[in-house]
Amino acid sequence: MAKLRITQTRSQIGQSERHRGTLRALGLGKIGRSAEHAESPQLAGMLRKVRHLVKVEDV
Repeated sequence: MAKLRITQTRSQIGQSERHRGTLRALGLGKIGRSAEHAESPQLAGMLRKVRHLVKVEDV
C-alpha cells in the first residue's frame, strides 16, 4: 500500500473537539508537525474530516 505524509498547516484552536481528536489520532497537534501513515479507507475518512487543516502528499 502507498504511504502518505500528512502535515498540519493550520491551527486546531477554534476547531471542534472531534477535529482536535482526529488530529491527535493522526499524530499531529502542532503546526508543521508531520506523520506518515499507510493509505486505508479509515485514514481517508479521517483526512476528509480535517482536510482544511492538513496537507497530504505521497511518499
